[in-house]
Amino acid sequence: MQKHLEPRRYLKRFDSQNLPHVFCDVLVIGSGVAGLSAAINASEHAKVLVVTKDAVNETNTDHAQGGIAVVLAPDDKVEAHVADTLATGQGLCDEDVVKGIVAEGPMRIRDLISWGAEFDTIDGALNFTREGGHGHPRIIHAHGDATGAEVQRALVQKAAEIENINVIEKVFVIDLLTAGGRCFGALTVEQGKGPTVLWASKTILATGGAGRLYRETTNPPVATGDGLAMAYRAGATLRDMEFFQFHPTTLYVAGASRALITETVRGEGGLLRNALGERFMPNYHPKAELAPRDVVSRSIVHEMWRTRKTCVYIDMTHLPKEKTRKRFPRIVELCANFDIDICEDQIPVRPSAHYMVGGALVDAQGRTGVEDLYACGEVTSTGLHGANRLGSNSLLEGLVYGCRAGEEAGRLAAKRKKRDMPKPIQSDFDMRPGRIDIEDVRNSLRSLVWRNVGIERAEPYLGQAEDMIDFWCSYVMCKEFDSPAGWELQNLLTIAKIVASSARWREETRGVHYRTDFPERDDQKWLKHSLVHREAPDRK
Repeated sequence: MQKHLEPRRYLKRFDSQNLPHVFCDVLVIGSGVAGLSAAINASEHAKVLVVTKDAVNETNTDHAQGGIAVVLAPDDKVEAHVADTLATGQGLCDEDVVKGIVAEGPMRIRDLISWGAEFDTIDGALNFTREGGHGHPRIIHAHGDATGAEVQRALVQKAAEIENINVIEKVFVIDLLTAGGRCFGALTVEQGKGPTVLWASKTILATGGAGRLYRETTNPPVATGDGLAMAYRAGATLRDMEFFQFHPTTLYVAGASRALITETVRGEGGLLRNALGERFMPNYHPKAELAPRDVVSRSIVHEMWRTRKTCVYIDMTHLPKEKTRKRFPRIVELCANFDIDICEDQIPVRPSAHYMVGGALVDAQGRTGVEDLYACGEVTSTGLHGANRLGSNSLLEGLVYGCRAGEEAGRLAAKRKKRDMPKPIQSDFDMRPGRIDIEDVRNSLRSLVWRNVGIERAEPYLGQAEDMIDFWCSYVMCKEFDSPAGWELQNLLTIAKIVASSARWREETRGVHYRTDFPERDDQKWLKHSLVHREAPDRK
């Protein structure tokens, strides 16, 4: 079977000198918590253009339910949050990064509140809850289980009030433009228009994750790993791509999208039961339902196998009904669509792909290895999460790194007195003829990755996945497409190959990466990161 082809530098043939040009100081790609935080902070120094693949609200941020982990409770401590994060990351966190983000978190939450975000309170004080892996209630939330939507609303509203920020929706970014190891902006297509070059002094990548790599996922349709793939093609290093977090509990009903049932449900006292009605988590971990997500996900998979059923159940029927309905209004509404009353009925759930722990390697200011290219949010690997993300740390990371990347990019862009002239950047390649069914390949890829590179992994299945991905790449990556569907497929194939090969390389179990053929953590051999670089693939 033909081996994976090294992806060409650009997905589309073009000549920058023959395309329309748009100029900006700072280009932000993505409109979630990280992207809009970056834009707001960059706008204090420079003019900012935000482009987003779909509507400005169609982000992973908007779908986030649980909350934001932050040390604001009087009896909580930074050291405790740091310790919980390091323990969950299983040896691969950067302790200095963790300390910095946790310490900076309260300031960023205060910023968010000053921009109009409204979090739930009790007697005028923030209301904190607890999630798995946290030793203290430190999760703030909004409207019960709609934290992400409230954060998104506040950020969109704040950005709209700033004259220096311009937001354009329905823009597909095909590739980052580079020359001499430096990023000059991006090649884009706005819906209904032809290709355009967006020139920028500084570019900030905030495109989110790649949940749509898997058949079962909590992520919205936009999460196809575009930012990860374009960063890889541009020469950025991707780190720890084998670590993909699966959320233990998503609604499992025929006809329903895999909607998230937030971990906070278990934090508030919800119990997991198998199809026989047995509570099983105490058999797997001393923290039972509040065990880390990877443990809960694997436990559910084992119970599904043991009972020969396709799901398990969350039981909230023992909790105060009025409080439950007030605390989880979105889940109440969601389940009611399928005649499930969460106060009277158990909720059928199973794990789904949720969060890309690995990503583009960045430093403390969000700088990638490509000059003038920054990144923040889920698309990055900052050192916060290590081998496993602690619940509700992601929105915190997006806020902190969005602020850092935006502030520096805006400040340095403003200092650049002379705008760079448009660079003569061209892309040309031999295109192989032939038509393919894009949707069929995409569905086949997602099913393969779910089966072979999912919650539990082993060499034979990872090898089969790589071989199949290589085969698809052999006739898909050589094509030139003229629509987002084709570009998304090429991005998904690129990231699938990297995830599968990274998972195959790490012959141990650590965090969210579980190898049934290497079930033990091995610090002597594997206390290190996986690094993938387009020009010189390397791991050390």
